[in-house]
Order: sequence, then C-alpha cells, then structure tokens
Amino acid sequence: MRITHATRSAPLCAIACVLSADPAFADEAADQSRIIVTASALAQEAAARVQRTPGGVDVVTADDYENKLAVSLRDALTFSPGVYTQPRFGQEVRISIRGSGLSRGFHMRGLTLLQDGIPINMADDNGDFQEFDPQVFQHLEVYRGGNALRFGGSTLGGAINAVTPTGRSAPGVELRVDGGSFDTLRTKAAYGYADETGDAFAAITSDRSDGDRDHGKRRSYRFNTNVGLKISDRIETRFYASAQTIRQKLSGSLSEKSVLTDPTRGNFIGDQARDIDSIRLQNRTTIQLGSGQLAVGVHYSAKQLFHPIFQVIDQKSEDRGAFASLDLAGDLGGLPVEVTLGSQARFGKGTARQFVNVAGQSGAPTAYARVRAQTINSYGEVRVAPTPVLWLIAGGLYTHGERRIDNRFAPQRSGDASFDAFSPKIGLLYQPDDTLQFYANYNRSVELPGYSELSQTPAGGAPGFTPVGAQKAWTAEIGTRGRIGIASWDVSLYRADIRGEMLQYSVVPGVIPAATFNADRTRHQGVEAGLDLSLTPWASLRQVYQYSDFRFRNDAIYGDNRLPVVPRHFYRAQLRLGTDRLSISPSVELLPQGTWVDYVNSKRVGNYALLNLGAQAQLRDGITLFLDARNLTQKRAVGDISALVRYTPDVAATAADEGSVAFYPLERRAIYGGVRARF
Repeated sequence: MRITHATRSAPLCAIACVLSADPAFADEAADQSRIIVTASALAQEAAARVQRTPGGVDVVTADDYENKLAVSLRDALTFSPGVYTQPRFGQEVRISIRGSGLSRGFHMRGLTLLQDGIPINMADDNGDFQEFDPQVFQHLEVYRGGNALRFGGSTLGGAINAVTPTGRSAPGVELRVDGGSFDTLRTKAAYGYADETGDAFAAITSDRSDGDRDHGKRRSYRFNTNVGLKISDRIETRFYASAQTIRQKLSGSLSEKSVLTDPTRGNFIGDQARDIDSIRLQNRTTIQLGSGQLAVGVHYSAKQLFHPIFQVIDQKSEDRGAFASLDLAGDLGGLPVEVTLGSQARFGKGTARQFVNVAGQSGAPTAYARVRAQTINSYGEVRVAPTPVLWLIAGGLYTHGERRIDNRFAPQRSGDASFDAFSPKIGLLYQPDDTLQFYANYNRSVELPGYSELSQTPAGGAPGFTPVGAQKAWTAEIGTRGRIGIASWDVSLYRADIRGEMLQYSVVPGVIPAATFNADRTRHQGVEAGLDLSLTPWASLRQVYQYSDFRFRNDAIYGDNRLPVVPRHFYRAQLRLGTDRLSISPSVELLPQGTWVDYVNSKRVGNYALLNLGAQAQLRDGITLFLDARNLTQKRAVGDISALVRYTPDVAATAADEGSVAFYPLERRAIYGGVRARF
C-alpha cells in the first residue's frame, strides 16, 4: 500500500480506537510514542492526530514528492486538497489557502508556517517560505483555515507545519543528486544516529539553476540539524539549528503578450534580486504526564535581506519567542474528555533601509525606519465524546499584536498600532464506522497587518506608517473524509464572510491613502476535494479539485465583482502505473477557465492544460533512479498574477506593448532526473 493511501485511511482506524478507548489511554499513548521506528510510522501517527480535527486537514509525506525536483512548497503540496500553488520564478511561488493573501504579489501572507510545531513567521506574522527546503522534511501537516487553532494559527488560510527527521526516524546515510534543464543541480547529504540516550540528525543541501527565464539564476545552501536528549523516561529535549544562504535573481513579471510570445524574457533593469542570509535556533522540551503531555520551548532567528527592486531594500531583523502547550486526556462524568491549552509569543525588531537602485547596488538613501512587532496567540480547546461515535469541540484563540514603525527620515510618518481579538470555534466530528468521518465547524479568524501593510508610500508622500486595520472573518465548514473499497477521499465545503480584507486599491489622496487597504465586505467560498482510487495493485489515480468563488459584497467601488488571482475551477490528476520497483506517473494540471486579472473584472487570462510525466526505478534496496518531466507540450500560459485594480490592455495598432506587467508564465518544458540512496 502506498503511504498516500495509508495516511488517509489509517487515521480513521486510529480514531475509532481512541473513541472506544479506556480513559487511561493517554498513559499508553505516552509509552508508545517513545518507540518510533520509521518515518512512515511517524507520518501515520501525525495523520491520526491531525484528522481528529473537525475540519480540513491533510498530511503530505516526503514519499509523495521524493521522485521529483522539489524546489519549493509548490512541488511538495501539489496534491494537498485546498492548497493553491502557482509558479512565479525559482523558489518564489504563490501559496494560498481559501484565498489567503490574494493581493500580495510577493512573499506570503495569511498563513502560519511552522517547523516542528514552532512558528517561523516573523513577529509581524508575515512569512517567507523560501527558507523552507522540502528535501529535508519528513512530512508536512496542512491545517486549513480555523483548523490551525491548536498551532496558534489565527489567519484565514490556516497553518502548514513541516516536520524534520530525527536520528531515530532517519538513521544512517542518505545521499541525493538531481538536476537537468537550465543547468539545474541539487544535492543532499544527510546522516542520522540514535542510541538509548539520544539521537542526532544533520542535512546539508545545495541548489543552483540558471532558471527557465532570463535573469533567473539562483544559488542556495542550507544546513539543518537537530539533537535529541532523553533526560528521563518521561522528559526529552530537542535542539534545532538551521542556516540558509540564498541568492536569487528576479526575472520579474511580464505583460500577457510577452508571456504568450516570449516567456523566456526577464527583467534586467536594476539587476533585481533577493539575497537572504539567515540562522534559526530553537528548543523543544516535552514532558510526559500521567494524563497527557506538556511541551515548552524557545526560538531565535536572525535574518539579513538585500533586495534590489524598484529601490534597494536592505533589512536586518531579529525575532525571538517562546511557546508552551498542554494536552490532557481523561474522563468527566464517565465521558471521554480531551483538553488542549497553549500560547505562543513572538517578539521582533529590525532596521529597514531603502536606497536608490544603481544597477543592483545601493545609491543615495531614500528611507530608514526601525520597526518592532509582537504577536501573542493564546488558545484553548475542549473535546468531549457524549457517544462513542461523536466528538463535540469548543475552543478559542486570543490574539494580541503590537506594531511600531519609527521613521527616522520622516518622523511625522512614524506610528504604532495595537490589536486585540478573540476568535471562538465550535465543531463536531462524527464517525459512524472505522473508515468514515463527517465533520462541521464554525470559527472566527483574525489576520493582523504586517510591516508591508503598515509602511506604505501614499500619493506624493513619504514612506511611513499607514493605518491599515485587521482582517476578520467568520467561516463555516462541513466535510467528510474516509475510505470505502478502492476510493479514499477528503472533501470540505466552506464559506468565509470577511470584513476588512486587505486588498489593493487605487490611491486617492484624502480618501484611500495607500495601495493596500481594508475592503468593506468580501466572501470566500468553495470546495476543497481530494480523491484517490486504487484501481489495481499496479495502478492508482490521485486527484485534487478546487472550486473558489471569491467576490466583493456590495462594495462601494466594485459592487459584487469577483476577486482576481485564484481561478474558479482548478484540477490536478496523476495516474501511477507500476510497482515500488518500477513505475511511471503521467499527470495533468487543468485550468478550464482563466481567472480574473483585476477588481473591475475587465480582463481574464486564458485557460490551459499542462502535461507532466514522472518515473522511478529501484535498482536495489536503498538506491532509486527517478525522472521528472514537466510541461511536455511546451504550453505557454499565465501561471500567476499580481492583482490589479484595473487592467491596461495592449493597443494592437501600435508596435509597443502597453499591457499591464503583472503576469508570470508557466514553467517551460523541462526534464530533470536524479538518484537517491540510503545506507
């Protein structure tokens, strides 16, 4: 059985055991959790845990993407239901869940990223997924929307938790080399060791490529390690360290005409780039209690960003934080009860300087600010089983945030903001048999503005503090997951009514002072569906489908227009033919109707169908060759869009291209291959 299927069906069996377990099950689980033999066992344990959530969740194992060039989270989360991922260039991709961060044409907003349960988002709650390397993850846990409560996630999109291997789950040596088109070469060397008193794991990865577009070269080196020590039978502490050096030239966006006629084109003006040097240190200590587990820890990160774009952005930041979580289980009046309590506190400071861009180097200074932020999320959840097949869930998350921008060049443009909000959640999880679940929940989410939203340049003004408010939403969700016969599925339907969604507007002095501001009312609703079919012992079909209906609601400017960027329908499928020894996997990505480009709904991009092919051959135990061929038909189409207020069309009668420059092409035809070995 493939791990993909195992992680979708095994949790249901595990939940059935939990629902009928003796109240002392927590002690037994605590003892069993210390006996970990394989990464797949850990992934199944994670799937059993997260799918006790009454909403959309998913576990993606490294096995799901080990036979392809996994450069970014897009490659890792291709078949995660509800996760919309589209290419920009290199490691820069769009990642959106339930329409999170729609107006953000760079980096990421509206998602909480975690590594081993510890947030890596900065203290202003914005994140940079480029520091995530899928090559070193054991599995990823995706909590969509308000289902991320137990990880302190308060945003519309939810949370993605990447879990790294340990010396116990990945002992021995692992080597990997892959590459191919556009002079791409990636390497990985990892080693894990464990004994009775502790374990250690370390991995070094490198990545280089000239990119499939001009001015798209990238280079990166990453180091990840963790060391676990058993202090006693009930106490274990683990130290983590990572360091990244990333050099990425930016190809930039194109007009639609260029995407369709010359997608290799890149922008050389200003030698635009994003160079990152960062380190991260963290500790997590777990204490097994008689009725549950306590986890506490701290983390620290330092980052330097050199980012020539329209100007040279030079930023240095430090973030530190602490967290604690408590999971208890027992019974109350004869009913099984589980309680989760936790808090995460992040504190950050930094300097943000801007300079005139002189061929990619710093010219005259144009802006200088010192910034500070803190975000504290405290949460609690109670789960009660009034019958053996039904769990009732109630909880909430309290968010406190502070932001301060001290503008040294224009003191009058300094400012600060403070936010406090409570986000309740209720839900139910019904399991009529071992392999079938139904769930429903209703929750509130709160998304605080970050540095980018609070420091903008108004028309004719100086860069500085801008009073953008928090984005708040109420989301209702129903769904089902399970396995019957040859089919396993995961389907969620949701509707989020949002107030204050952070979107882009035309700057109107005295009316709309900044490009990113709060809308009045918007609605995001849709379907997140995954369906796997085990057709025969040597054939299986994986499918994901998203329906996304995002629109304004009686907006003073845009009425009930649809929101741009994310298409209404999106479908991916992969047919795997063969065995674990030898297989081929053709796949298709289908966009049947192009998405809107702007808020006035004046322009759609075209549709497309993308054909890919994968293959793998196991030469002997522990050594595998693989092939990853993409866009075999050399399809030219728009992959991602930077949201526009109003699209400017190209004038066909002129030689010049006047069309809005806001589009990123699909990745060109590429063929990659590699070998991985474990000893």
